Amino acid sequence: MVEAGYPQEIAYFECLHELKMIVDLMYQGGHNYMHFSVSDTAEYGSLSRRDRIIDEHVRENMRAVLKEIQDGTFAREWIAENDEGRPRFVPMREAAQNAPIEGIGKELRAMMPWMDPK
Repeated sequence: MVEAGYPQEIAYFECLHELKMIVDLMYQGGHNYMHFSVSDTAEYGSLSRRDRIIDEHVRENMRAVLKEIQDGTFAREWIAENDEGRPRFVPMREAAQNAPIEGIGKELRAMMPWMDPK
């Protein structure tokens, strides 16, 4: 969204902040309850666009990752990563911690006194 010109604040709320609401609704009552609870516009968007987001390409990637977990590839990689002093993990962690969404999220959450700061 930011790349398309939307303000970071809007992108944060649409892509991250509202995610909790959606997940909470699904946790409480499943997809049907979530769809019942959101606007008809949001439900239509979910139903009409979901197969373009979670398509066969995504499913195949998820299968490949699951296979790496099941066959031990991931475990061996993680053990080697630790044995080598975490040369890939530490930079990935730092990049994630310094991502733009983290900065704008911190600013926005600071304006929400009802939230417990982490």
